Amino acid sequence: MTNQLSLAQGREYLAIPGPSVMPDAVLQAMHRPSPNIYDGELIEMVPTLTRDLKRVAGTDHNVAIYIANGHGTWEAALSNVIAAGETVLAPASGLFTHGWAEMARGVGAEVELIDFGASSPWDMDRIADSLRADTAHQIKAVLAVHVDTSSSIRNDIPALRALLDDLNHPALLMADCIASLGCDRFEMDALGVDVMVSACQKGLMTPAGVGFVFFNDKAQAKRATMPRVSQYWDWQPRVNPQVFYQYFNGTAPTHHLYGLRAALDMIHAEGIENVWARHDHLAKAIWAACEVWAEGGALEINVANPAHRSHAVTALRLTDGRGTPLRQYTERQLGLTLGIGLGMEDQNSCFRLGHMGHVNGQMVMAMLGGVETAMAALNIPRGSGALEAAAAALAAEPSKARVKSWPSQWPAPLAELQQRHPDP
Repeated sequence: MTNQLSLAQGREYLAIPGPSVMPDAVLQAMHRPSPNIYDGELIEMVPTLTRDLKRVAGTDHNVAIYIANGHGTWEAALSNVIAAGETVLAPASGLFTHGWAEMARGVGAEVELIDFGASSPWDMDRIADSLRADTAHQIKAVLAVHVDTSSSIRNDIPALRALLDDLNHPALLMADCIASLGCDRFEMDALGVDVMVSACQKGLMTPAGVGFVFFNDKAQAKRATMPRVSQYWDWQPRVNPQVFYQYFNGTAPTHHLYGLRAALDMIHAEGIENVWARHDHLAKAIWAACEVWAEGGALEINVANPAHRSHAVTALRLTDGRGTPLRQYTERQLGLTLGIGLGMEDQNSCFRLGHMGHVNGQMVMAMLGGVETAMAALNIPRGSGALEAAAAALAAEPSKARVKSWPSQWPAPLAELQQRHPDP
């Protein structure tokens, strides 16, 4: 027993940018005995998972399922299309492009990395310079992180696709949508993305441990030229299994699959357009509060331009290393766990708000109220009226279906890309 009063009793709120909050329906679906892995309902269910995963990703092509986290899907994707000695281009706007680039080096690739820092999106002119200079087309793929979870930057996939098209560069466009799938608008076929990787623990609302590699015919053609692909990472048997175990190169991740089935049912019941609109609306409420707090001079939103902000995570910075004390206060005193300042030079100053997957308006208001309380307890300067601004943003009429997440200043609007890369 302690004499110190804590308000952290009751249900804790994990507001980190993944693993995200797990819906009760997902947890209940997983709370079951092990199924038969040779016959019956599990064998019948898996093709429905691949079908519905492709619906979320906006593709009519292929998806391979791996018992792996996002790092595993990085390696799986690279192993199928990049041979040792080949070159990849990696435009970095946060920690995770650096991680994917390191994975590429691990499979023997040469990496040309363009670092834009942790607060700036891609500079398309610099990427264009690298692609133009590659007259021999030595660059075989561009590793494009759609949303970098560390910086909360949402990068310009449509503009990158348009650039590759305009330069007639044959490199594969490989997108990391680990943080964005099921949160930010992404339509693989319409955008002309050749390979996309994701994982189950963020927008797909399933406990960590299963990852996905989506790929089109162009990527499959590159796979056919590979001198060697390890048996475990090879996506061929996973998308064209002769027997059930080949979906997973062994025993299936049984309980994850039941949880994923429940999560996909929830997504499709809501409708992916509404899922995107919900994330858009909740993010705007969070930004409204953060912009008011920033008036006090101590807090800064890492991504200045809203057009480049993720709808799933918001990275913030406090002066004088106060990000860590704020997180410690919310967790110990309020039962609210916020994300660490990952990949930043001033990690103790930074923290992140996760707002992905199974999240709603009252959860967002509770999270913002927790941050406001911590700022008051720690005497952190802030503008007044942040919660009122968030409430007003939530009360505003939500955007309707077909939310246009792509900023209008990007050179290739979605309609144009759909003409260039029509659905099959």
